[in-house]
Amino acid sequence: MRRLNRRKTLNLVKELDAFPKVPDSYVETSASRGTVSLLAFSVMAILTVLEFLVYRDTWMRYDYEVDKDFTSKLRLNIDITVAMKCQYVGADVLDLAETMVTSAEGLVYEPVIFELSPQQRQWQRMLQQIQNRLQEEASLQDLLFKSAMRSSVTALPPREDSPSEPPSACRIHGHLDINKVAGNFHITVGKAIPHPRGHAHLAALVSHDSYNFSHRIDHLSFGEILPGIINPLDGTEKIAEESNQMYQYFITIVPTKLNTHKVYGDTHQFSVTERERVINHAIGSHGVSGIFMKYDISSLMVTVTEDHMPLWKFLVRLCGIIGGIFTTTGMIHGLAEFFVDVICCRFKLGVYRRPEENHVQSLLSSNHSTETSPPDPL
Repeated sequence: MRRLNRRKTLNLVKELDAFPKVPDSYVETSASRGTVSLLAFSVMAILTVLEFLVYRDTWMRYDYEVDKDFTSKLRLNIDITVAMKCQYVGADVLDLAETMVTSAEGLVYEPVIFELSPQQRQWQRMLQQIQNRLQEEASLQDLLFKSAMRSSVTALPPREDSPSEPPSACRIHGHLDINKVAGNFHITVGKAIPHPRGHAHLAALVSHDSYNFSHRIDHLSFGEILPGIINPLDGTEKIAEESNQMYQYFITIVPTKLNTHKVYGDTHQFSVTERERVINHAIGSHGVSGIFMKYDISSLMVTVTEDHMPLWKFLVRLCGIIGGIFTTTGMIHGLAEFFVDVICCRFKLGVYRRPEENHVQSLLSSNHSTETSPPDPL
């Protein structure tokens, strides 16, 4: 009884076979089908390789949410060279909360030469070319995120020569911890001193002939310095044509979380709009000569995540490619054979006649030949 039930079960499973094997004697091959099969295998191989390259590649996904962190401090990283002596200029921050952050809290004034050495000038040209490409092709930033280019690559290299001329410029570099509110970082004439209504600069002791706010921004960023980010103002150089020149940079800061295969951390990206004008009170152009960076912080936070295609999706797409090509090439070959048969007049009378008709026709022909044959003379 058990053997009988097992045999019935086995027969039932055999009837459910969706892949029956056709005997070789019933298989008909042709050169055209072989050619189509060869082309199909070639296309499948090419598409499989391309699909594997897509599977190995990654892409950046951008998510947006409201930034709920308003109490922490924001780090301002700066490296600016001004074409004035260090005793003539002062840098500080004043925000909307009337909080003053002086340069003594984290900035260093270093006397340097404003002109760059040949190696440094080549570095600056390279950085400016990258900035131009970033403005034209936004996808280049995704490549920088994935490559995680170290920040040392974007730092000004040291001078390779030893100039004999005395330093006539001032390099202001370091970092300041500021509040996460809108504010103004500025470099102007004279050192900053506290004031009941804000602050003031001792500019009366500096002659107007020594004013020269030509400057070069080697680095300016907000938050933690992470690899893979080139800030919009890095490599910027401005040459003042007048002594009383005002440079304004309007900056919008966007909190950013970077989550890639090589880097994970919190930082801040920003966009900037530039404006410059000559201070001339006689024609109504009022203001103070200097470099002013007015920043505001966006309420939205961007999360940049590096995504990768999962293995199951790759296998599903691969099966779709193989099955789709097999089915499509079979249909195309069948249609091609049909049209070839039509064009070559294969549907003439008697070519595709049914077997019964062919048998009756052969009998009639044999009978007719028997009746019309001459008698035997013997």
